[in-house]
Amino acid sequence: MNKKVILGILISVVLVYLSVRGINFQDIVHDLKKIQFGYVALFLIIAILMQWLRSYRWGVILQPLEKIDQLSLFSVTSVGFLAIAAIPARIGELARPYLIAKKSTIKMSSALGTIIVERVLDSFSVLTIAVIVLLLNDLPSWMIKSSVLFFLLTLAMFCCIVGLIWRREKALKIINRILSKLPGKFANKIDELIHRFIDGFQCIVNIRLLFYLFFLSAIVWLLDVLAIYVLLEAFGLKLPLMASFIVMIILIVGIAVPTAPGYIGSWHFSCILALGLFGIAKPEALSFAVVYHFLSMIIVVILGVIFLPFNRFSVSDMKKQMNG
Repeated sequence: MNKKVILGILISVVLVYLSVRGINFQDIVHDLKKIQFGYVALFLIIAILMQWLRSYRWGVILQPLEKIDQLSLFSVTSVGFLAIAAIPARIGELARPYLIAKKSTIKMSSALGTIIVERVLDSFSVLTIAVIVLLLNDLPSWMIKSSVLFFLLTLAMFCCIVGLIWRREKALKIINRILSKLPGKFANKIDELIHRFIDGFQCIVNIRLLFYLFFLSAIVWLLDVLAIYVLLEAFGLKLPLMASFIVMIILIVGIAVPTAPGYIGSWHFSCILALGLFGIAKPEALSFAVVYHFLSMIIVVILGVIFLPFNRFSVSDMKKQMNG
């Protein structure tokens, strides 16, 4: 078994233990009985809307390469998110580029470049939200330091992408100089992959398109905050809207840690940590985390299974396409 997979499972086991340690499970059952299902239905609607908006935004990022119809984008995005949740070691991240390459003339390496752009847009959106939250609240110093580190890493990534696009020829000369030291056949293959990969960043050149993408990204994450707020209401947890922002921020950081498939452990521990800042007892926080995780995963699974017959793939073929 892959060492990363083993490490991820071990981390999940530790986080699950920390999440349930000292918990009376009768309290969990009592909290689950209090759920108001009208709010749960609203949460599901918002979550599906987020999925649709993510797929639409990806289509905007892909637009300079090729215009893809929305149904195909939603279909591929649904299966791609299922792959991310189900396949360990982040190999599932290759599913969307692989599937969209099968449905269009876009090369898989170029499509992978658009996924990187998507991640950077998400990072900047969450960063902006985090900065606003920090300015408006007296929060622990570790959160401030984490946000600063997050900002620096995101800024560095964005500068690299902008540099690759706006100084493409110069950047490629440097890359070619490095590749010249490699065997000819191998160097040519790498060179071709890099060219295609950079093609996936083309939307950054169009400033108007870039601002539109930032706007869409902000809407995606604000919907996420709204979904969390609605689910807190379902449990009767009368917390300020700011609590939903904090849950989202800490959860994003938490699930970035490599764990077992489905973010088991990291998701729950992150929610307990975030809600603990607002005085929510551990049993209540865990009840919320369990339902939040279950509903989020069930949406991913149902949508993914619905569209899977139209988007079949294999992990080995994905890897071959990426190297080909």
